[in-house]
Amino acid sequence: MKKIYFLLFCLLCFQLNGNTQLNAVKGEADYPFLINLPSDSILNSKPPVLIFLHGRSLSGNNLEIVKRYGIVNEIIRGRKIPAIVVAPQVSMGKGWEPEKVLSVLKYVQTHYNTDSNRVYVAGMSLGGYGTLHFAGKYPELIAGAVALCGGGNISDGCNLAQIPLWIQHGKLDRAVPISESDKMVDAIKNCNGGTNLIYTVHPSYGHGELERVFHSDEFYNFLFSKIKKPSDLVKNEEEIECGIEGVD
Repeated sequence: MKKIYFLLFCLLCFQLNGNTQLNAVKGEADYPFLINLPSDSILNSKPPVLIFLHGRSLSGNNLEIVKRYGIVNEIIRGRKIPAIVVAPQVSMGKGWEPEKVLSVLKYVQTHYNTDSNRVYVAGMSLGGYGTLHFAGKYPELIAGAVALCGGGNISDGCNLAQIPLWIQHGKLDRAVPISESDKMVDAIKNCNGGTNLIYTVHPSYGHGELERVFHSDEFYNFLFSKIKKPSDLVKNEEEIECGIEGVD
């Protein structure tokens, strides 16, 4: 009987991991990163790129840690994502730097024939901050973004107002207060009324509960429904960079 259970366990592991093309890339960009390629049929037809920015608890110098939660974990669990997924890793104690995230995107766009009108970024906590910093600095590159329980620079509000953006936060979050998302929402709405913004407050969620968003079809459907058009964006000339508070 023990042998049967062991075989079933091995079969399950194969089903969860055997069909992924998840690989580590180091020394090719300013951050090391994991990359997962879609099926050949999608890869050969200019796929989109989805960037996942993790929270502080996954920081370090071991890319295996990045598999613990979020989009990469969802891939390991068996979700087929019709995009090239990249998940960089930031060093412990550091915040996400937009220019370094851009170097990861440039690596992908140089090595694969991707659709530059379908670049997406999403992150949680520290990664939520990173998402808003990256999209706020390079709105002309981003077709859609999702920031979970994070925050950002209010000076990026008008840039962020130009792209489809879904901000989510738990009302009971003690690690990153909901006021961090509130101030970004206000900054965005002050620019264009928030016509491209969705803001979801989860009344019974704390900090970690937001991770379950990555398991929902709605999250992926929102992102992949967005396609950037050059006329959609007029980038602000003034870009102000600020520090990132340490969060998980």
